[in-house]
Amino acid sequence: MDIDLQNLARSLQSLNTPHSVHQGKQLHILFLKKGLIQSTLSLANRLLQMYTRCGSMTDAHKLFEEMPHRNCFSWNTMIEGFMKSGNKERSIRLFDMMSNKNDYSWNVVFSGFAKAGEMEIARRLFNEMPNRNGVVWNSMIHSYARNGSPREAVRLFKELNLDPLDKSCCDTFVLATVIGACADLGEIQCGKQIHSRILIDNMEFDSVLTSSLINLYGKCGDLDSAHWVLNMMEEPDDFSLSALITGYANQGRMNDARRAFYRKSNSCVVKKGLKVDFSTLATILSACSSLCNFQYAKQMHAYACKAGLIYDIVVACAFIDAYSKCGNPNDACKLFSELKTYDTILLNSMITVCSNSGKIEDAKQIFNTMPSKSLISWNSMIVGLSQNGCPVQALDLFCMMNKLDLRMDRFNLASVISACASISSLELGEQVFARATVVGLDSDEVISTSLVDFYCKCGFIEIGRKIFDTMMKSDEISWNSMLMGYATNGHGLEALTLFNEMRHAGVRPTEITFTGVLSACDHCGLVEEGWEWFNIMQYDYHIDPGIEHYSCMVDLFARAGRLEEAMNLIKHMPSVADPSMWSSVLRGCMAHGEKDLGEKVAQHIIELDPENSGAYVQLSSIFATSGDWESSALVRKDFHLHEVKQPTVQGNYVVLEMPWFRNYYTSRFFICTDRRIVHESGISIDDTVSEVIQSGEWIWPGARTAEMVEVQSAICVLFSLKLNRKIKLLGSPLLKAFSHNWQLSSF
Repeated sequence: MDIDLQNLARSLQSLNTPHSVHQGKQLHILFLKKGLIQSTLSLANRLLQMYTRCGSMTDAHKLFEEMPHRNCFSWNTMIEGFMKSGNKERSIRLFDMMSNKNDYSWNVVFSGFAKAGEMEIARRLFNEMPNRNGVVWNSMIHSYARNGSPREAVRLFKELNLDPLDKSCCDTFVLATVIGACADLGEIQCGKQIHSRILIDNMEFDSVLTSSLINLYGKCGDLDSAHWVLNMMEEPDDFSLSALITGYANQGRMNDARRAFYRKSNSCVVKKGLKVDFSTLATILSACSSLCNFQYAKQMHAYACKAGLIYDIVVACAFIDAYSKCGNPNDACKLFSELKTYDTILLNSMITVCSNSGKIEDAKQIFNTMPSKSLISWNSMIVGLSQNGCPVQALDLFCMMNKLDLRMDRFNLASVISACASISSLELGEQVFARATVVGLDSDEVISTSLVDFYCKCGFIEIGRKIFDTMMKSDEISWNSMLMGYATNGHGLEALTLFNEMRHAGVRPTEITFTGVLSACDHCGLVEEGWEWFNIMQYDYHIDPGIEHYSCMVDLFARAGRLEEAMNLIKHMPSVADPSMWSSVLRGCMAHGEKDLGEKVAQHIIELDPENSGAYVQLSSIFATSGDWESSALVRKDFHLHEVKQPTVQGNYVVLEMPWFRNYYTSRFFICTDRRIVHESGISIDDTVSEVIQSGEWIWPGARTAEMVEVQSAICVLFSLKLNRKIKLLGSPLLKAFSHNWQLSSF
């Protein structure tokens, strides 16, 4: 071959992109005309390599089939080319056809399947390999660890140690991988044995090995050992310090985490002139979020501003999450307003922040203006609407998702079922469940838990219990749903029985659990049992009572006529009692004839909430029943002088369509949004109707679209979506259809 042809052959090495294939083919034709491909194997191999590098496997395979002679290099080139192009089947087929396999051949197919996570084939190839070096062992161990099988990784390492002649077990990367697997499993003793082996063999501690050991001890809670490992290094590097900071932060030792953080910060700036990377900062902020440590989050904010990291999207997202979980959504919103760039993840976080803080309009604004929406965006908005008393809008958004043919998952389906539960729409909820069945999520635990809550809120306790008994209960959430279902439907004894079953099953109660338990005691009038559980919650389970727990106990004491204990509990509770809690005491005073205390409580409610018409009604009634008609008239006069508004419920008719059925189903219903109307109006009605009103289950089936019902002088005909029929008729109301709102007159 003359010099010009040799230069052209060497130029094949520079052709390595799909755009270069045309030039390569021209050279291929030139070499064919010269008759060089048939006689020169090295040139044919170069052409073969060129085609595989350019991704033209069809041309490469055609050339491979036409080659009169092939060597290991030819076979390996094709095997590797198919593997890199994603065609693992043809790669392994060629590998099986290859008669003289070398170490490179084995490594190519093995590493290809290992990286792809196809561990069964990778392990079979690993077992059949005639020679296994440190790279192969590390690849196999690392693949097990990376694909969620850390126990297999540790077991394979133990096999490696059985061969005293194999030095692969002393490979730094192998050891670091196995130590990481021990950390994932929480096997600190196994990790310590490997650490001892490193010390006995007098191996050098590089950054990879040190950071893996610190990560092991940090995850397993042995931070003193983690700190000792770090001090063994003459000059701790970023990786090791980051691992120690993460360990301290995850264990809640924020002072130590901060000292290590500033040690890293100073080291980076002094020695390298660099700034701390955002990943370490995000780690500390994640710990601040889980520990609700707002002060440390603010300190990190100040540092991030100085370091110029505050506008990094990852860091900003971590700060927003930390502020939100620490109960400071306003700081999160302020930071968001200062940012200049956003991504979908950051905007999703802000939708959640705004929704959780009651700023649902802001959340809707962010969602509507997002340039690109992910499934999480849709789910976050649906959850936000459902949680903020906008179930109809949540259902409307879900219908839009369905029309756009967007993917349904268990989270958006569960959220929509919850939205149906909040308006007690049995028909719509069952249609959503039918959709969940179609996509194969009917047995999902999240969906099942939502169904339990749904049927309980619709009044079908028996159906909810049947679902509860058949579902997998991996945590306390499903137990809480069933327990709250019993409690809110007045089945106090069943709720307490279920609570005992929950404890015997080894499930730890939460704040929500005890809300249900105390509510059940309240319904059943079990004062002593309620007080006992209230104390057990604090002293045995270390749960600080919230406003819901205090409300249940105050109502329980008030109903039982133990008004002094109710007042004493209000006096010693950490937060200020709201008007609804005082209203419980007032009702107790009315029921048990405590005129003097009732008068004081009613006046206190009016001071707290001058617009509370129910307090005026009750106070006027107290004076009237005691014969003090003059004072009763004065209260009524004050009521009109202050122009106190009567309880008003506003809503709109909506039309919801679930278009996945052949015959479209249209449901028109009215929604009552004010659940305090029963207590504040002073109207005495039975518990059944009271529950219907409080849960917002109002419907007027005979009304036309855009019409509502005005109720004058008394509660009128109540309809429940859960039964779709009349359940109670009180008085002789005057019904009047009109198109804006409807009012319940209490005076």
